[in-house]
Amino acid sequence: MAAGLEQIFANAPLWALIVVTLGAGYALLMGADRVVDRAVLLALHWHMPKMIIGATIVSLGTTLPEAAVSVAAAIQGQPDLALGNAVGSIICNTGLILGLAALLGPLPLPANMVNRHGWLQLGVAVLLCLLLLPWPPPGLAWRAGGGGALPQAAGFLMLMLLGFYLWFSMRWAQAPKPAADLLLEPKAPVATLRLKPIVGGLVLGLALIILGSKALIPAVSQIALRAGIPPSIIAATFVAFGTSLPELITAVTAVRRGHGELAVGNVMGANILNVLFVSGAAAAVTPAGLAAPATFFTLLLPGMLVLLLVFCLGISGGHSRLPRPLGLLLLAVYAAITWLSYQ
Repeated sequence: MAAGLEQIFANAPLWALIVVTLGAGYALLMGADRVVDRAVLLALHWHMPKMIIGATIVSLGTTLPEAAVSVAAAIQGQPDLALGNAVGSIICNTGLILGLAALLGPLPLPANMVNRHGWLQLGVAVLLCLLLLPWPPPGLAWRAGGGGALPQAAGFLMLMLLGFYLWFSMRWAQAPKPAADLLLEPKAPVATLRLKPIVGGLVLGLALIILGSKALIPAVSQIALRAGIPPSIIAATFVAFGTSLPELITAVTAVRRGHGELAVGNVMGANILNVLFVSGAAAAVTPAGLAAPATFFTLLLPGMLVLLLVFCLGISGGHSRLPRPLGLLLLAVYAAITWLSYQ
């Protein structure tokens, strides 16, 4: 779809690109508003914390584009693109999106859920790194440029772990919660909240976000190209930024609407799903597995682990809200990783 849009936009007049950009931006904003509202209503209907809804239902929706891109890349014989999409999204989600969200407004941190999902996202990231190493490691061949690979069997294992993660998340959400973690009172009695309209509105909002992001990035990239910006700069900014745009717009809207815990849950859930769902599905459809070049082990994987470790250590002090200095630190680490990746 993206390649088709790029070809169409390449031949489109400038005024049409501007109209598409404005329309896609409006669709993103409307979709994000609808997703946040319906996610809060869904949490009320199921008597679940908003963070859990963000870490499961909303994250599944926002990571679907990344899963589709990675699976298609794996099938077409581009395993490094499939794996790089997942790892790069985790880096962007944790460093850029969570860092920006922390600066925009207060992000509540329900202690039990944040610690659980925070260390879980680090755990699955470490698992990904271990599975990528050649076993038994013949003198750590990746150091000599041999790289590693995520076997197809590991992909099926990750998809199985994905099922366990979703099941346990729902079980954790049903545990008794202190009064401080309870949701705000709904505008209408919970009994009057019907499930079908809520789910329908959530699906519509996710569709608007996904379609809006798919149209916005190629249109903006084409406008930048005609303005004389080099293609390499466009690829390193607009295109790389595009796969994480659903999570970003959802997080910013959630913070703006006073539902910061939904933003935190969405980011942590998306990180977990990028490993178990995106990487797992891409490896499962590839008999030869997903190859990881040596560059993954020298920068991308260490950068991912550093960001996740900084986040976990930063929230382990019993904070009720995500500290803004931690947001600045996450942004700084993200900027350093991005700068190093282009050196």
